[in-house]
Parts: sequence; structure tokens; C-alpha cells
Amino acid sequence: MLTQLQAAQQGQITKEMLTVATQENLPVEIIRQKVAEGTVVICANPNHKNLIVRGVGKGLTTKVNANIGTSSCYPDPTPEIAKLHAALAAGADAIMDLSTGHNIPLTRQKIIAASPVMVGTVPIYEAAVAAITKYGSVVHMQKEDFLAVIEQQALDGADFMTIHCGINFKVIDALKKSQRIMKVVSRGGSFVVAWMLYNQQENPFYQYFDDILAICHKYDVVLSLGDGLRPGCIADATDSAQIQELINLGELVLRARAKGVQVLVEGPGHVPLHQIAANVTLQKTLCHNAPFYVLGPLVTDIAPGYDHITSAIGGALAGSAGADFLCYVTPAEHLGLPDLNDVKEGVIAAKIAAHAADLAKGLPSAYARDLAMAEARNKLDWPKQISLAIDPEKAAAYRKSKNKEDEEACSMCGDYCALKIVEEQIHNLK
Repeated sequence: MLTQLQAAQQGQITKEMLTVATQENLPVEIIRQKVAEGTVVICANPNHKNLIVRGVGKGLTTKVNANIGTSSCYPDPTPEIAKLHAALAAGADAIMDLSTGHNIPLTRQKIIAASPVMVGTVPIYEAAVAAITKYGSVVHMQKEDFLAVIEQQALDGADFMTIHCGINFKVIDALKKSQRIMKVVSRGGSFVVAWMLYNQQENPFYQYFDDILAICHKYDVVLSLGDGLRPGCIADATDSAQIQELINLGELVLRARAKGVQVLVEGPGHVPLHQIAANVTLQKTLCHNAPFYVLGPLVTDIAPGYDHITSAIGGALAGSAGADFLCYVTPAEHLGLPDLNDVKEGVIAAKIAAHAADLAKGLPSAYARDLAMAEARNKLDWPKQISLAIDPEKAAAYRKSKNKEDEEACSMCGDYCALKIVEEQIHNLK
């Protein structure tokens, strides 16, 4: 079987490329070229049967991912399916299953079966939980254990996988020499670092990278190179450990493409505003223009309860600088497992950031939507304004609760609506 990358490189146009071209209103040959060069990926595992594919990468609309999944405190998969539907209703383009609770395979299978959008996983979570159950600690995980998990998740239909391949002893040396306040905040990264330090062996995901590529090729799983050393606070942003890992990821991008495996790269993290564009430029340069998938970035550390806002600020700036894929952050970030409303708020905030980025990127579809909103506002066409809103439900609720039913303007200005005043004078001149 040819992967999307190999088909594109051989000049073949797949049905998935046609779908993405229609969604993005671009010629399909442009999509094929971008997939062939690796600047666009199509996450489409053939075993994900109800998938409506989307493309991620250069020249396409900025996509939004929502993280869901069980934890050891909340192992029931049922609420996670409800969160999946809430995320989809809010406009998520992708779902990631980060489950660490009991019966991880069942949760994943239910999420994939219920999701019409691409689903990502983090295999080391399941491998680590299994190792703790079997051996008493993640540090005793064996090569066969994590490769079996990757294979099973691919067989189940995972469309992309975060794998922390970029951590090696060069990165750990940089970490030891750094002045980091928060050493490792990535859960997957912490598992890898702990395993390496205990066993005094190279990262198995780095050491057996070719075995991982073989599995990804078999199922056309997009490899999402995880940033295990992403900064977890503003003080740690853009340090030597983060950059050393990014250099490694750039090398792995080329190795993946050489094997016909599509690849994207994950990025920070907590980053101050003035460093975000530089981080995107670094990633695009070192990682050969692979699509960039960012968590936030969060632009300050002091807003627990509002981190969907701090991440939307960073996401808009990262997207405008060239990031392609935004992972949402919910109001519950740093505080606890998100509930249904947190999921919705997180997706909406990230969608706003993505749209703002698309305006900055000059995408015609983004501009057309804002223009339509401006025209509707000028006409005081409330139904049209609400239909164009990123969150029509909330917009409609505000309109209804704060205005009289037959009120033409809004209660902010009432009789002194600027649009009405000027329109009346223009009309009188006719």
C-alpha cells in the first residue's frame, strides 16, 4: 500500500487529496504537491472507517485539536464520548485521546468509532500504564511493549500518533546544564527521561525509530513528533534543551519522509509573545517546513482558570507566523480534568485564534466570513450575525437576554445607535 506521501510523490491523486482540495477551495494538484513535499499532511488511517479527512499544513486553514481522555481519577470512558461530541459541535478538526485510566483500548476504540474527524493518540501513555501494572514501574518497559501498543493503536484506526522520539542523551545533557525551573512538564517526556536515566540506555523511541516508521507506513499513520522538553513556564522558554530536541526532530523528519511516512512536529508550550514568531521560524527551518502543531502557546503563567485565553493569544500569533495546527487549552488547564463546558470553551477559544491567524495569512475564506459579518452588522441583520458567529448559540443567548424582542439596535446604544444615525442622514440626502 502506498501512503498519501508516496502516492503524491508518484504523481497520484487520492480521494483524500480531492476531499481536502474541495474543503480548502484549492486545485487538487496544489494539494498533491504540498503532500509530496511534506508541507501538508493528511491524517487518514484506512482503519478509521467513518473519517471525513482534513489536511494540515502550509496554505491551508489553521486546524484545531481537542484533547479528551480518561485519567486514573476518572476512568469511565462514557463522559469522554460526551466531550467528543461537545468538541465536534464547537468545531474541532481533530481529537486526541490522552487516556491513562483503566481500559485504555476500549476508550480509544469508542472514540475512534464515534469520531468523524481525525483521531490522535499518545502510545507511551498506554505503554507506561501497562508497564506499571506488569512490572511495577514505567522504567521497566520493554521494546516489545511499546511497539505492540503502537501497532495496536494503528490497527484500531488512530490517524496520527504523538511519539517522543527526539529526546536522546544530548538533550538530557542540555537539560542537566540548563537553569530550568520546571524540568520536564510533558507526561510522555517524563516517562522517556525517567526510563533513560534508570536504564542508562538511549530513548527506545529514538533507538528503534525505524521499527516505528514501519508500523506508521503499514497503516499510513501520520507521525507527530512530540516535544518532550517543551517549556512549562515562561522562564524556561526557548532554552538549549528545547532547541536540542528540535534539532533532533528535524533529523527525524527527513528519516520519516525517506520511508514514505507523513510527519508533523509538535511545539511549545509556554512562550512569551516576543519569542513566538522566532519559535515558529526555528521549527520551520530546522524541521524542513513540516507542519507545526503547537500547544497554545501560553503567553503567561499567571492565569489559571483563563488559560484558554492565554493560549488563544499565543495561538493566534503562532498561527499568523506559520503554525498550522493548534491544540486547544481549556480553562481547567493546570487545575484538573476538563468537563463538558471546559471542552467547549477551549475549542471556541482555539477556533477564534485559528481564524485570526487565517486572516493574517491572507486566506480568502477567512476574509469573506468577516466581510459578511460586517455587512450584516451594518444592516442590523441579527439572524445573519448570529449564523456567522463562531459560537452562534452563545451569541443568540446574549442577544435574547439583553434586548427587547422587537429592538432593532442593541441595548448598548439603544436610540443612539451609530449605524442608525448615519444611515438615516444618508437616506435623507437621497
